[in-house]
Amino acid sequence: MTPQPVTSPVATGEEALPRPALAPRLGGAALSRGIVTIYLSLIVLIPLAAVVDDSVSAGLGTFFDQITAPQAVAALKLTLLSSLAVVAINGIAGTVIAWVLVRDEFPGKRIVNAMIDLPFALPTIVAGLTLLALYGDDSPFGINVAFTVAGVVMALLFVTLPFVIRAVQPVLLELDREMEEAAASLGARPLTIFRRIIFPNLTPAILAGVALAFARAMGEFGSLVLISGNIPFETEVGSVFIFNQLQSGNQTGAAAVSVLLLAIAVLVLFLINLLARRSTRHAR
Repeated sequence: MTPQPVTSPVATGEEALPRPALAPRLGGAALSRGIVTIYLSLIVLIPLAAVVDDSVSAGLGTFFDQITAPQAVAALKLTLLSSLAVVAINGIAGTVIAWVLVRDEFPGKRIVNAMIDLPFALPTIVAGLTLLALYGDDSPFGINVAFTVAGVVMALLFVTLPFVIRAVQPVLLELDREMEEAAASLGARPLTIFRRIIFPNLTPAILAGVALAFARAMGEFGSLVLISGNIPFETEVGSVFIFNQLQSGNQTGAAAVSVLLLAIAVLVLFLINLLARRSTRHAR
């Protein structure tokens, strides 16, 4: 009996239908999503849920009493206003510094560029001690901002310095210089070129840096605990207020103020990200 030749689907012009997978392959998208979800749950979601549960463990009435206490309101107000002032200053100063580091050449540029990341590497308590030594009672410059709101703002400026700079630098490096040259050849002034071409492309990066700086300023503790003096109703910020409540045994009050700080930070970050998305669409 003569064996029949075996024909492949390719030879006959027919396509082989893929066999349906009975289970996701090892290392596939489902496994990756599961790992990410578990990790975020363990590191972020479950601890936050525990703090929220602790804040309302004594009832919603106690929660509102804690967050509306005069000392808590004063601390939250100082934290919010200081953070907004700091991100406004760093939004402008950080953009200017990033511009100088990218577009200008000067001696010591690499050293300056490396120093920008110093607040990331330096322990915040050391930053507070340094600021206290430079701008405290024994300041070599004759400037004393210790235990004042100005000292709080200065400490927050220090720890949030890199965010806007590092967000804007890559965008400036990738920005098409030919558009600027074309506008200049058509008679556009430098200010017009910046306003019409450069700034719209930088806006999303500036807003992203501002959002990160705001979140850092809202929760900063180490650099403030020394230079602020922790004076109630004057220089006590939200993070230090929470620490003092824990020290005095009021864990429910500390958790309630923590949840409120978290809600404010999330709301502001959402609004800034919304503005960033709109700016990106407008630039496109």
